[in-house]
Amino acid sequence: MTRPDSSSHIGVILALALRNLRRQVRRTALTATALILGAGLLVFSNAIGDGTHEQWIDDGVRNGSGHVTIEHPAFRMSQKLEDRLGAEVRAATVAALATEGLVDRVTGVSEQLTISGMASSAAGARPAQILGVNPEAEAAFTTIDEQVIEGRYLKSDDRLAAYVGVGLMDQLDLRLGSRLVLTGQDAEQEIAGQLVRVVGVFRNGAPSVDQRVIHIPLGIAAEWLGTGDDVSNIAVMVADSTEVSGLVSRLREALAGPVDAGLATVLGWREAMPALAAMVVVDEYGNYFVFGILFIIIGFGIVNTVLMSVLHRQREFGVLQALGLTPRQTGAVVFAEGLLLTAVSTLVGVGLGVGMTWYFFGDGLDMTALAGDAMANVDLAGVVMNPIVVPMFSVVRTVQMLGWMMLLGVLASVYPAVRATRIDVCESMKFDR
Repeated sequence: MTRPDSSSHIGVILALALRNLRRQVRRTALTATALILGAGLLVFSNAIGDGTHEQWIDDGVRNGSGHVTIEHPAFRMSQKLEDRLGAEVRAATVAALATEGLVDRVTGVSEQLTISGMASSAAGARPAQILGVNPEAEAAFTTIDEQVIEGRYLKSDDRLAAYVGVGLMDQLDLRLGSRLVLTGQDAEQEIAGQLVRVVGVFRNGAPSVDQRVIHIPLGIAAEWLGTGDDVSNIAVMVADSTEVSGLVSRLREALAGPVDAGLATVLGWREAMPALAAMVVVDEYGNYFVFGILFIIIGFGIVNTVLMSVLHRQREFGVLQALGLTPRQTGAVVFAEGLLLTAVSTLVGVGLGVGMTWYFFGDGLDMTALAGDAMANVDLAGVVMNPIVVPMFSVVRTVQMLGWMMLLGVLASVYPAVRATRIDVCESMKFDR
């Protein structure tokens, strides 16, 4: 007499599991609904969380030092003009960014000459951060040209022009077209002044920017300070923050000479903007905590459904074992119920979550609509964040979530399955529970 093979056993077990799920329609539907909603909420939360972090990073690096910054090793601490990149290092960096393999990754480059000085008018003087920039490159790199409230941003053929924050304009009682004297220490460490005229006023939203920052053309700054082709730093933008580590490695290899000589250093945004990096990490751990609570709730839902099914079907399991089903196979039936319920519900939930998130929030979620005017100008880590968050979906993250949900289904089905293997046939036949 031939023994049935393992595939037939698996088929019988799956058939019994499906039949049992169909028999308890109400219980199965309630649990499946909870799982679908949970999976959909996880998809939405992941997409919004990842989109929020990418938005924070993008806003931070555009208004800060880029995804990657090349600067003198001492510049970040000193912020002094003498700690600047030489013309040779600047030329080597530009050449490296133009090489094959890097030029396709780079979406923007900003070369700046940063001066900590004073801005003076007839109304008084205030400390200022004066940035010499290439206007066209800066407009493509940042969004500061879009923050103009009066006048215009700088042009490449501007001479004695300045683009000034609205807070500094109020403090110095300036108007569009007003003259402004900038004072700072030049390359010879002598005090030098430069007369400029206000051509534009901007409002960033961050007080530290609106009350201090002034943009002037890089050529004028170089003439004023006698720095030639030197710059304070070169900031680089890429399309996706996940490409930063690879770009940093490539640039460090290309600039190995200046880096080894202590003339330059290459920093990713996490090193250059530690406050922003810490903010992202803290928010990620907060999301993980919420996801953990949601997983626990879903797990208890699966355990409750499958375990109640076991407790109410002991006579049925006893009959099946009396007809030849082994305790291990009885447990496998219960285990399969939990896995089938989890797998189908998770797939449906993920599909609905992706579809609904894209349909309702594909163009972005306006956080001001949820949190009121307090979210209109959020200043985090010294950078004003855009309140419009666009969901960001990742195939890897979605697959990981599916894996975690399936693991949750496995763990939640183990105890009911073990409980089913311990049913006593004789006792189970006495009562119909």
